[in-house]
Amino acid sequence: MSNFAIDRIRNVAVIAHGGAGKTSLVEAILFDTNMTDRLGSVESGNTVTDFEPEEIERKISISSAPAFCEWKGHRINIIDTPGYINFIEDTRGCLGVVDGTIVIVSALSGVKAETQKIWQFACEYELPRVVFVNKMDRENANFERAIGEIESSYDSEAIPLTIPMGSGESFRGVIDIMRMKAITFVDGKASESDIPDEFMAAVEQYRKKLVEKIAEADDALLERYLEGGELTDEEIKNGVREGSITRRFIPVVCGSALKNMGVQQLLDTVLLCLPSPQERANVRPIKGKDPRSGDEIQRRPSEDEPLSAWIFKTISDPFAGKLSIFRVFSGVLKADSTVYNSTSDTKEKVGNLFYLLGKKQHPVQKVGPGEIAAVAKLKEARTGDTLTDAGNPILFEPMKFSDPMISYAIEPKTRGDEEKVSAGLHKLLEEDPTLRFHRDDETKEMILSGMGQVHLEVTLQRLKRKFGAEVIMKTPKIPYRETIKATATAQGKYKKQSGGRGQYGDCWIKIEPLPRGSGFEFVDQIVGGVIPRQYIPAVEKGIVEAMQDGYLAGYPTVDLRATVYDGSYHSVDSSELAFKIAGSLAFKKAVEKAKPVLLEPIMKLEVIVPDESLGSVLGDLNVRRGRVQGVEPQAGGNQKIIAHVPMAEVLTYANQLNSLTSGRGIYTMEFSHYEEVPSHLAQKIIAQRQEAKEAG
Repeated sequence: MSNFAIDRIRNVAVIAHGGAGKTSLVEAILFDTNMTDRLGSVESGNTVTDFEPEEIERKISISSAPAFCEWKGHRINIIDTPGYINFIEDTRGCLGVVDGTIVIVSALSGVKAETQKIWQFACEYELPRVVFVNKMDRENANFERAIGEIESSYDSEAIPLTIPMGSGESFRGVIDIMRMKAITFVDGKASESDIPDEFMAAVEQYRKKLVEKIAEADDALLERYLEGGELTDEEIKNGVREGSITRRFIPVVCGSALKNMGVQQLLDTVLLCLPSPQERANVRPIKGKDPRSGDEIQRRPSEDEPLSAWIFKTISDPFAGKLSIFRVFSGVLKADSTVYNSTSDTKEKVGNLFYLLGKKQHPVQKVGPGEIAAVAKLKEARTGDTLTDAGNPILFEPMKFSDPMISYAIEPKTRGDEEKVSAGLHKLLEEDPTLRFHRDDETKEMILSGMGQVHLEVTLQRLKRKFGAEVIMKTPKIPYRETIKATATAQGKYKKQSGGRGQYGDCWIKIEPLPRGSGFEFVDQIVGGVIPRQYIPAVEKGIVEAMQDGYLAGYPTVDLRATVYDGSYHSVDSSELAFKIAGSLAFKKAVEKAKPVLLEPIMKLEVIVPDESLGSVLGDLNVRRGRVQGVEPQAGGNQKIIAHVPMAEVLTYANQLNSLTSGRGIYTMEFSHYEEVPSHLAQKIIAQRQEAKEAG
């Protein structure tokens, strides 16, 4: 167990859009705190927290990774999170176990759509946060513009605690507004000095803003300040801490993660501005339910409390087995012990415990409240499960992840590998709760769904690397439907004589269209016993089976009412089978006369795009036969488009949206309803279906 009192622990997630510099910042933090002896880089593929081959190849964070360090007598547990839209649900899951966040905003690109989405996740958890304005060493870096975007995008006041000395090639250090000192960097090493005269005007302006913000929260301080009095260093320090933890304002520092400039000042700010597990619990109590009674119960972050821990991430490895990463909220979890999994109502044998530094495992005998660690080879545990004391159990609410946005059909490259593919994918599903995998009963395809095309491509790379199963990814078949537009009647008569007892069934049915989404209705209007009662269900069964193989293109038929109103029977030769066949025949004849049409699924699409991309995205949706339902302004210079678009037009929409918005657009999609396919497209679909049928 780490020898840190709970008030000396900080649990922090580093969050931002992809490419903002999260992994580079974590690398600099680990180097500055002597956890590593060299400064790795994303470009070189040797960072601590981006260690998966797919991350090294693509040079992006795909999966969240824990690390830890010690700074000025404190333990800081860090989670480096993904920022690309395909992977940010993983980030969302991590925010449930931290007490604060470092939000990176690029001094070049400012606040992107992904950053806004992740910021919203942090708001859901009411997390205090510190902003690090990164890349001040790059050409066109602009600190003031970044501050303005932070305030307009997040609707919160940004209070700089450090400001840059220069920018781009002239960036040489930062000025500490609280301590009124200049800090310059040479090869990552810091040295303090007085503030140069050229920056004094800006410093005094930012200092005034800081002091006023602190004074306005306390009547006594405000009165003294208005009377011309000064605030002490301790009062400023306490005011900054209070304002940050209560989220009255956003503390901002700046620097360059890549050049390791301003990182140590950020660490100081984390200790000052983000809460300990105890402070966090005072503001947002640790709540769960009694799994037996359903009553709400609370835990304090204390070793004396019963154990409660929450698994927020799972890593599956075919050789090392399953690794469950968790946070202890109360009590102590010991190695070689038995705990109760209140989510699955099972007992779990706990073996070795580890602190994780990227992929490196540091063994530990016990883990106390507020700590983040991992355990190997739990049998039943899944992401979102609660580990607790069997005598005093608690159940935390499982994490809710967004539904997948894109689906592809997959098939093994090697015939007979279906079982290997299925087994490997189910292991990866344990690791990634945003994946879905199923076999479509209608199309007979294996369907893999995820948060975007890159997400699925990465998943299949891992499937091949970890489990030796290689697959081909194809656009899935569209679940078209058929229906009718007119009322029609027809007779279905089945008569067969083959020596001995024959088969005889005869029925008349009427079919009529129903409103879209109504499904199927069957009406029995037989009078006078022209069809005996025991054969009526057989007629319905025959109709239902015939509906599964539609008249136009073999797609299921929907939204109609079928009424059986007449018929005849034979006292010896009639049977359920005969009337089932008669019902099927009658339906097929009636559909032919009832103006059958093809239906396609329509999706409700919500797209958030930057203002400057609005026109091109709207034009693209129009080309895709989309109907825009509305456009709503969003914070940070974005617009939300709500549209209905045919599924066939947006199966791979993520790729086009990224291209149109330079990766700044995000979208969600869900099924809305079915609509008739335009006749010229319907003819093509029917012809293609017929060709496929003849070919195979």
